[in-house]
Amino acid sequence: MTKSLERYLRHIRHARLERYEPYTWAGCAAFALGLALASDLPPHRVWGVVAGAGYAAAAVLACGARSRPAVRVVLVAGAVVAPLVLLVTAGLGQLEVTVVERSGQLLLTTGSPYAADPSAVADFNPYLPGMALFGVLPGDARLWLGGAFAAALAAAGMHRARLLACPVVALPLAVGGIDLPVVGLMCLGLVLAGQERPGRAGLVLGAAAALKWTAWPALPVALALIAVRRGRRPALRYTAVALPTVTAAVLPFALANPCGFYRSVVAFPLGLADTLSPAGSPLPGHLFATYVPGGKVIALALLAVSALLIAVSLVVRPPGTARAAAARLALGLGLAMALMPATRFGYLVYPLVLGVPLFRTPKRGSTTVTLPAPSRDKALA
Repeated sequence: MTKSLERYLRHIRHARLERYEPYTWAGCAAFALGLALASDLPPHRVWGVVAGAGYAAAAVLACGARSRPAVRVVLVAGAVVAPLVLLVTAGLGQLEVTVVERSGQLLLTTGSPYAADPSAVADFNPYLPGMALFGVLPGDARLWLGGAFAAALAAAGMHRARLLACPVVALPLAVGGIDLPVVGLMCLGLVLAGQERPGRAGLVLGAAAALKWTAWPALPVALALIAVRRGRRPALRYTAVALPTVTAAVLPFALANPCGFYRSVVAFPLGLADTLSPAGSPLPGHLFATYVPGGKVIALALLAVSALLIAVSLVVRPPGTARAAAARLALGLGLAMALMPATRFGYLVYPLVLGVPLFRTPKRGSTTVTLPAPSRDKALA
């Protein structure tokens, strides 16, 4: 009886989704074409025109009852593959792609992915050393960034065409994509932590934390989840894998070039460098730093307080499920992105991905997850 009811409810839900699907993709087409008209960035304009046509075609196909596979093919081809190939061929992309590729070349030639004395915006590499590996690999870095994101989704059971074609994922896949492998690995790490696989969760989240500092809050959240579900020994096993992974990837480069590391990874993203980051979306932290006397100190203080409150919440009321851990992480990252002095709307990809009902409650040992989608913005991380 219960299984029959579940199947009926699932059928009703899918029927409703299919009913509104043409309107969904028509709305995405309007967004993409609006971006093409409003943006002053050539990569965004190209994506908007090509993806807008793809979304429009998918909206028309979605009106047919038997065209679901064709809709998925058109969505991925029109919103991701075609604009990505066109932009890569034309050599158009966001500045972050150039930064990653340059950091890879610096790593090969100097042994460090950071310039010793950065001055121009393009000289700063605000990512952690692991990100430089995408610049070492041959070809355009976007291909490897997108491939890592897709692989993380597949490993977590989240390889869905509609997810890849969603504008907040498709746009960064085509024009930049720096945050996508980070958030993909974070989601996979939480899945593994929720499935009580502490060693694998530590390895995956340690790898994510070696790419960009935005993954670091996931480390204590997953630790709290594992501790409350399995106890001290699995939590220690997780820690014994995650921390050495991050340390081995970051510490040698920080010690080899401490000045360049601090200027690029710490001072530049926080707005403390002489060269201002182009990340200046009108979120609270940036507004404080720009228009309030002493606002930069106020924003950093609020950032510290929010981090402390989230840390206390992990001790007082640790998350007991992967869904609760994702919600806690989304809240913490949302506060951090809003309060950073140098911030941008693209950073909201993290709380958006983690905060929407992220996980279908899986059976023990299952890897099936339902995941929504990221978004990007124009400014360098």
